[in-house]
Amino acid sequence: MLEAEWNQRRLDENKQRRKDHRSPFQRDRARVLHSAAFRRLQAKTQVLGVGQNDFYRTRLTHSLEVSQIGTGICAQLKLKHPELVDLLDNDGLIETLCLAHDIGHPPFGHGGEVALNYAMRGQGGFEGNGQTFRILTKLEPYTKSDGMNLARRSLLGVLKYPALESSLVNQSSYLTPKGRFLKAKDWVSVKGVYNEDAEALDWVLSPFSNGDRDRFIEHYQPDSNSYPHRKTRYKSFDCSIMELADDIAYSVHDLEDAIVLGLVRVEDFVEQVSCELCQSPEPWLADLFDDLAIDLFSEHHYQRKDAIGTLVNGFITAIAAVQVHPEFEHPLLRYNAKLSTPYAKALDVLKRFVYGYVIQRLDVQRLEFKGQQLLVEVFDALQSDPQRLLPSNTYQRWCAHRESGGSGDRVIADYIAGMTDAFAQKTHQGLFGALEG
Repeated sequence: MLEAEWNQRRLDENKQRRKDHRSPFQRDRARVLHSAAFRRLQAKTQVLGVGQNDFYRTRLTHSLEVSQIGTGICAQLKLKHPELVDLLDNDGLIETLCLAHDIGHPPFGHGGEVALNYAMRGQGGFEGNGQTFRILTKLEPYTKSDGMNLARRSLLGVLKYPALESSLVNQSSYLTPKGRFLKAKDWVSVKGVYNEDAEALDWVLSPFSNGDRDRFIEHYQPDSNSYPHRKTRYKSFDCSIMELADDIAYSVHDLEDAIVLGLVRVEDFVEQVSCELCQSPEPWLADLFDDLAIDLFSEHHYQRKDAIGTLVNGFITAIAAVQVHPEFEHPLLRYNAKLSTPYAKALDVLKRFVYGYVIQRLDVQRLEFKGQQLLVEVFDALQSDPQRLLPSNTYQRWCAHRESGGSGDRVIADYIAGMTDAFAQKTHQGLFGALEG
């Protein structure tokens, strides 16, 4: 059995709930599902802009699909690894992580992240995963100041990058913009936890030995020129399951959206995906991709859905729990969920295809850019006169942040990050639109 402290909450609770026999993680799942931050995902961009079409996925429907895939991964791992029952017998945990994994992402997708990272330059920056941790531990008003007050293991599971921003950032990578417009590649976010949330991070990691903790927060400088900051090395077992579920949903379901909306051509899919993967050393994959394009691009909806389901099932059933980091003492850090090599390559090929043919499309990038510039203008306006322009409750938080030694800008970033796409546009219109009458 894992230590009971992984079920503990930072704020002691004495809930008088009649005959409530739920596990801590079932309760956590309910807190995420009923939170305002989760509901707002229904009106936040996943890849394509909310409101452009009524078919494709929002961040909310994406999160629901990630949760379903995560549940499927857990079911497979329980069958494959009965010896790990203590790690896997946690009903509701993986669903909680999958439902919560995107709640920190701002409006307008990556464009919104670029805007807020620029706005918070020199003050800890902005990054969606760090914001998720902040919402769960501080911002969501389930408690007065401890966020949703989730169990410790739930918070460990959402920590995709378990180190502080200050230990990872390369300030020299941030170039002073020329004029009013930001180049996205000049404002790549640091993937880590905000320094202001260091106390919550310390609490989450406190059950680990000093050696495990120090190793878990290690980081390195990647060779790639595309990412200028340092990166963390490790993820917990639960986080690795959530991240695989997210990758599968992104690669397969976002591809489905693009096909239905006519954004990708069957010829491109065959050339960039099928031709490579039908040569896979894994016979099942080779057979599948030999004629997968026929079903994916079929005019019959049921054929495409069956192909999507087959693809998702193939990835889920190729996942195993592997002791990838034997140097750790604790099993939550020693084990990670891993795809077998041929399936990992197939998932990477699909991810690259979606990125190149969907996310990098001119219309998608222009939409991100418009949202990016809109949020920069909103932030600058609110920052110029918070007392006058912020809602009263947000202004009170701004004042408290100032009294504790901060600039108040983190409160403005929190406020904007919580907006839906439509509310951000409405706020911008209210600040900069033409006067009526």
